[in-house]
Amino acid sequence: MANDASTVFDLVILGGGSGGYAAALRGAQLGLDVALIEKNKLGGTCLHNGCIPTKALLHAGEVADQAREAEQFGVKASFEGIDIKGVHKYKDDVIAGLYKGLQGLVASRKVTYIEGTGHLSSPTSVDVDGRRVEGRHVLLATGSVPKSLPGLEIDGNRIITSDHALGLDRVPQSAIILGGGVIGVEFASAWKSFGTDVTVIEGMKHLVPVEDENSSKLLERAFRKRGIKFNLGTFFQSAQYTDNGVRVTLADGKTFEAEVLLVAIGRGPVSAGLGYEEQGVAMDRGYVLADEYMRTNVPTISAVGDLVPTLQLAHVGFAEGILVAERLAGLKTVPIDYDGVPRVTYCHPEVASVGITEAKAKEIYGADKVVALKYNLAGNGK
Repeated sequence: MANDASTVFDLVILGGGSGGYAAALRGAQLGLDVALIEKNKLGGTCLHNGCIPTKALLHAGEVADQAREAEQFGVKASFEGIDIKGVHKYKDDVIAGLYKGLQGLVASRKVTYIEGTGHLSSPTSVDVDGRRVEGRHVLLATGSVPKSLPGLEIDGNRIITSDHALGLDRVPQSAIILGGGVIGVEFASAWKSFGTDVTVIEGMKHLVPVEDENSSKLLERAFRKRGIKFNLGTFFQSAQYTDNGVRVTLADGKTFEAEVLLVAIGRGPVSAGLGYEEQGVAMDRGYVLADEYMRTNVPTISAVGDLVPTLQLAHVGFAEGILVAERLAGLKTVPIDYDGVPRVTYCHPEVASVGITEAKAKEIYGADKVVALKYNLAGNGK
């Protein structure tokens, strides 16, 4: 295996998503010699299959709703329908602009960018398509992919993940969305704006179940007003093809039918077959385990982003990547306060929060110590 021109980098990063490129940029800024390895496109899930394209679809949906409602603002406009090719062009142009900017940024910081499939070959090296890249430290940042359920076969046409939904060549007439978390309610919102008849299936008692119950209930009320249907508190059992779509059966025997089924039950870590376990890295259910400074049990290996069991948010990946780069450059670092990380779900209406939920506060401090205050922003003239 040929070494990378006998160079030993200060930091070798496997994965060019939010956590990986943030670590590369900050490391290079602090004078580290950095190699960044990515098998697909720089920018990872957030830029190409997640936050950015989803927000583009949501914005197109918002414009459609504004056209429908223009008259109430004294504006004469009419809604003629959705040109899905045009929507995809808008979305792809947004991604392309950001992608180009990111490529330029990485090049300007003199990060050695290596395109190819990487495999951890020792505690201080990554093999990339027949070439060995050596480093004093290795950062694992291989991200996540959409999860599925046993017995549920994703075909990319009728039963799809968010990856497929972002490139769907049609606006489905009807859709069942399995999962009422962030991904599920964002697609429910966008598709409803496009004219799809949407039903969300969520096994927990509320939509966006990790948020405060008060926020969940307000979102549910708003979705009812928008005509977005949902079924809560019963888990999925099976899915079968029908003549022109999919039938979903729940654990209580209730059935739903639609043209497509979007499986939006979360994302799982990308770690299988990458050499992590062979090099002694501690794992749990596919996640790489790391301490509050993002260090694994192997002294020369750190891990960040969706690969570790912290909040799956792009800005968390950024913060973790920056923390690793600063620690390796010898700066004094402070662990991330995950309870203080803002969370936003970009459906309509949006749900935003920071801090722990009321239920969690009561669990930690006792119900008698917790006071909940509500302020209605309808009183704000803006």
